[in-house]
This record gives sequence, C-alpha cells and structure tokens, in this order.
Amino acid sequence: MSDMPAPAPAAEFWEARYRDAGRVWSGRPNELLVREVSDLAPGTALDLGCGEGGDAVWLASRGWRVTGVDISATALERAAGHAADAGVGGRIAWERHELGRSFPDGSFDLVSAHYLQSPVALDQQGILRSAARAVADHGTLLVVMHAAWPSWQTEPPFDAVFPTLEGVPAELALPDDEWTVRTMETVRRPSTSPEGVEGFRDDNVWRFQRA
Repeated sequence: MSDMPAPAPAAEFWEARYRDAGRVWSGRPNELLVREVSDLAPGTALDLGCGEGGDAVWLASRGWRVTGVDISATALERAAGHAADAGVGGRIAWERHELGRSFPDGSFDLVSAHYLQSPVALDQQGILRSAARAVADHGTLLVVMHAAWPSWQTEPPFDAVFPTLEGVPAELALPDDEWTVRTMETVRRPSTSPEGVEGFRDDNVWRFQRA
C-alpha cells in the first residue's frame, strides 16, 4: 500500500482553500437562510463559518448586528471588503476561530450554521452544541447541512458521513420544555456540476426556537 500524506490541519486546509483561489462563493446569501430568517425581527446574529461574508452582509443589510466567524484569515479579509462595499461594514464584527477549539463569547438572537461540513477533522456535534448554548432567550438556531452528494457526483472526492434529518436533533438533545422545532425538513435544490451536468442536491434544514 502506498504511503498517503497526513491530512492537513483544518486551519491550514481552509486557509489554502481561500488563499489559492479567487472568490470561492457567489457573495449572495444562502437561500435557506433567506427563507427561514426573512420574517424574524432583526437583533444580534452569529454567522458560523461565514466564509466570504454573503450571509453576514445580507443579515446586516436587513438591520441585524452580526458577528461573522471563520477559520480562514483570507476569507475574513474578503468578507470585510464585501461588507464595506455594501455599506454595512459598521454592523459586522469579524472573528477568527477554529470552531471546536474556540468559540465566540456572548449570546445572540440568531445563530446560523450553514454547511459546517469539511473534508478535514471537524467536531460538528460539539460546535452545534456550543451554537445552541449561544442562543439568547426567544432566539433562533438555524442549521443547514448537505444531506448527500449531488446527484451528478458519481465518484465522491472523499468519504463523508452526512447527518440525517432525525440525527441532528437527537445529537443536540435540546429539552422540549426549552426549545420548539419550527422547521425540520429536507429540501431538494437544483445543482449543476463544474462540467455543466444538471442535477439536484438535497439539504436538511432545522430551525429551533428557544423558549
């Protein structure tokens, strides 16, 4: 068996991912964030894994005061530039954290965790439990995860375990007398491969409200 290189530490992996490429994401907010949050009254928000800032900028543009968190300094630099260009830089604080090792202080009216899934080590369960603890009274925890590879992905690039719709609530074990499930469903969205093959991808979405 040939020797395989050791997996890169998470910080090294994600910094290289952003540093060695141009813009990685579209700059637009995730559509499930827009769907689930548009009717909420603005307050304080925590965007976990904010990347280049598309979600944080959208939230700030709607009146939220946002803390955007990412592991990559390059991603945060781009996010700050995006916010400045959009005229909302004063409404967003950017913090670098390797989630699972450190976590932002404070409590928030909205904690959003979109696609905290990684080909390198990630304490997903521990991070989501920290996210739940950071939700203020009457606040919202929004979690969105890919439920499977895209339909056109015939050869997955790495082994992955996708969370099931029932699995995340079971792992979080949020007390029924403290939390209400507002959304728990699988959403199928169009997905196109880099080669232009049309298909779809399923995402799981959970929205919990603290009593």
